Amino acid sequence: MKRPPTIWLARHGETDWSAAGKHTGLTDVSLNAHGRSQARELGRGIDRIGIHFAAVFTSPLARARETAGLAGFPNARIMPQLCEWDYGEFEGRTTADIRRQWGRDWVTWNANIHHGETLHHVGQRADNAIEQLIQTDGDVLVFAHGHFLRILASRWTGFPAEAGQRLALDTGTISKLGYEHEYRVIAFWNAAITWSTGNIA
Repeated sequence: MKRPPTIWLARHGETDWSAAGKHTGLTDVSLNAHGRSQARELGRGIDRIGIHFAAVFTSPLARARETAGLAGFPNARIMPQLCEWDYGEFEGRTTADIRRQWGRDWVTWNANIHHGETLHHVGQRADNAIEQLIQTDGDVLVFAHGHFLRILASRWTGFPAEAGQRLALDTGTISKLGYEHEYRVIAFWNAAITWSTGNIA
């Protein structure tokens, strides 16, 4: 019986917008110097622990593609479903700035986003991505974005998309989705790889 694929998730390295806490959806910003360093270290760590991937996929956005390339996967296949949440009118704004207009209880996860995507739609994209990823015969590595990967992990485990609110995810980290018996689980989450030892922390 064929072993189902494990899905490894890599969040892209830091950008000036992510460092400033700005909602970064489809705006195609590039990595900053620290983000490029994170991407290289991520790649060295993956190489050190010797994971073999049957396929590597990336969001089409520059910050994910650049992270994949610097991590040693320049030929990662582009999957449009891996794009970040389209924040519409909230694009490029921080939560603090938005709350001055919409009130202190505003959060992305329950917002009515005009000219962007609903959380439900992003969850559907995550479901579609999962269905494609599990067709791979072997382990898969995915380079994508903070909110999207949190939603994908929630959907992997059978929880609603909004459960991603409870899964903090830093730039330049790696996570692993796998199985315990027949159940889909999060094997580990938001981990940094120490490239010199290959340890995941």
